[in-house]
Amino acid sequence: QVQLVESGGGLVQPGGSLRLSCAASGLTFSRSYMNWYRQAPGKQRELVAGISFGGRSANYADSVKGRFTISRDNSLSTVYLQMSNLQPEDTAVYYCNAQQGMDYWGKGTLVTVSS
Repeated sequence: QVQLVESGGGLVQPGGSLRLSCAASGLTFSRSYMNWYRQAPGKQRELVAGISFGGRSANYADSVKGRFTISRDNSLSTVYLQMSNLQPEDTAVYYCNAQQGMDYWGKGTLVTVSS
């Protein structure tokens, strides 16, 4: 079955950086559009960034443009989210999402930005 496993979350101070990874299995990764979503406490899940099959095209939420970068390595079936200049409002559970005919989700990794 399809599995998406996120890693790289943790506690970071404001202004710091983190790199999230999502390792995929059970699907044709190179034919999957990949996204990162996040859900903060008491808020709805929101799209953070998405990347096309080959990685040439990416889109970002306005709130993270210029600070976050999504990338993928199809040879490793892994998608990344490099996050810099993190702020307290970035605190959330970050979820990996794969789109290949239907949506698949990971269990999420918690990012906490606090001093």
